Amino acid sequence: MSFRAAIYRALFPILLLPFAASAAVDLDDIRMPPGFEIEVYAEVPNARSLAMGDDGVVYVSNRRASAIYAIVPGPGNRNRVVEIADDLKTPNGIAYKDGDLYVAEIDRVLRYRGIGSRLADAPEPEVLDIDLPSKRHHGWRYIGFGPDGKLYVSIGAPCNVCDEEGFAVIERMNVDGSEREMIAQGVRNSVGFTWHPDTGELWFTDNGRDMLGDDLPACELNKVSVKGEHFGFPYCHQGDLLDDEYGRGMNCADYTPPVQNLGPHVAPLGMKFYTGDMFPAEYTGQAFIAEHGSWNRSKKIGYRITRVEFEEGQAVAYETFADGWLDGETTLGRPVDLLVLEDGSMLVSDDFDNKIYRISYTGP
Repeated sequence: MSFRAAIYRALFPILLLPFAASAAVDLDDIRMPPGFEIEVYAEVPNARSLAMGDDGVVYVSNRRASAIYAIVPGPGNRNRVVEIADDLKTPNGIAYKDGDLYVAEIDRVLRYRGIGSRLADAPEPEVLDIDLPSKRHHGWRYIGFGPDGKLYVSIGAPCNVCDEEGFAVIERMNVDGSEREMIAQGVRNSVGFTWHPDTGELWFTDNGRDMLGDDLPACELNKVSVKGEHFGFPYCHQGDLLDDEYGRGMNCADYTPPVQNLGPHVAPLGMKFYTGDMFPAEYTGQAFIAEHGSWNRSKKIGYRITRVEFEEGQAVAYETFADGWLDGETTLGRPVDLLVLEDGSMLVSDDFDNKIYRISYTGP
């Protein structure tokens, strides 16, 4: 084992420990463009992935605990949080379709039929015929239903950097497990993807590898244009950086480069294109990204929501939209996932401060 690998193995268990926020974020300290406001929408333990159900109900997963939750909207933002299932194993991935809730554990996908009418008495889940790897390293799943009606599942690499068959991919399939196929490969660890509202193309964030120093490599925002595209991992990172081990004899030009390189080690997770009509017009169609934040950098970075601006389909800017979850080197919160509500406001989950925030626009 290399010295770098030994250091990584020694540090990695830190990531498995539950976070206990020693200081809570003051929402008055969250910096956003003029006219935007942020408030607490709900308090949910270790809030991770978000999915929109019927009647405004928002479903929430977690990774470090064992439950999933529903937020039932109430008057005056008095929303009610209902625990609808417990005893799960790393239930990070969550999706909703046709009245049913889908939850991805590390090695299987569950379906709760007709959950909307049974929040207080959730049905026993069905275990879908979808065999997933059981390795825990980067094993927390992200799932979603595409415009084709198929279920998409990310399968991260079981390592910092390695080349193992069946990993570092995004796959899609029918909910019965049939017609399973690989959509993207060379994807180290995607914990956030969505589809462009106009083109229907799959876009995803990807977490760059560790142990190349503070500033290398960049994390990535990618777009799938052709089924089976290869995005470089573990041979090439950030579109132009050959890996010091797996990149020998390879050429970065053989792989699809990122649409936008993001900050190094910012850990980009959930992303959404803004499709509401509350924010100013210039935000429509722009990509928002929840950056969970670095864990192995000498000076922390991330812990914010960023925006990638597009013109004629090309990324022209990458900038901070909301920050304040990091005070010097003190972590106050860690954004995870995003969800645009029917009224055009946007939810942000925070698994560190156990909150879900609502960002709205009230004018200049």
